[in-house]
Amino acid sequence: MIDHAHDLASVREATDRLLSAAATLDNAAVAAPSRLPGWTRGHVLAHLARNADALVNVLQGRPMYASAEAREADIEQGAPRPLEAQLADVRETAARFQAEGAAPADWSRTVELRNGVTDRAARIPFRRLIEVELHHVDLGVGYELEDLPKEFTEREIGFLTERFSGHPDVAPATVTADGGGSWTTGGAAGAAAVEVRGPAAELLGWLCGRRDGSALTVTGGPLPKLPPL
Repeated sequence: MIDHAHDLASVREATDRLLSAAATLDNAAVAAPSRLPGWTRGHVLAHLARNADALVNVLQGRPMYASAEAREADIEQGAPRPLEAQLADVRETAARFQAEGAAPADWSRTVELRNGVTDRAARIPFRRLIEVELHHVDLGVGYELEDLPKEFTEREIGFLTERFSGHPDVAPATVTADGGGSWTTGGAAGAAAVEVRGPAAELLGWLCGRRDGSALTVTGGPLPKLPPL
């Protein structure tokens, strides 16, 4: 069962961790490359701020972004700002998201995100948590996939394996974490599946495109290729 109030609290904690880590940077470090190809740390921080506002739009029944072009332009415009402006923007937009999340609402309703994707309103806080946690790793400031809370890692593995389930371009696979937990994903049900096994952090890294899967053990065939998120 999705508990949006629990997830909102997790978002607040994750945001505080990210802001504390980012506050140790300087303007030169913000302008330096992040772990995401073509993006500086400033791009990552600008994206996080704009994503918070976009998810407020979703919860209020408006389009997530005015357009794909506007989304990209806003990130590019915000990326070169100095550290203090970046931190203030992330902090203020996070507060707006928390306020919207705390407002009385029908959390069972269906809301629309980008590209026609729909979801229950109750899962929007977890979607925000994904953004904050994974992009904290992307900043390259010492926070790694292994540092993510266990609950988050397992839920995100479940979220991503569900996303790829039945995908015609993804080979069927059973995904098993060394410490426990097993999921199925990929193509048509009933097809022979490979088994992908390894530490939960490595599984998550492969599923979310942060690691190449070379640390995983694969039996029954090659490691499935995953489409970009």
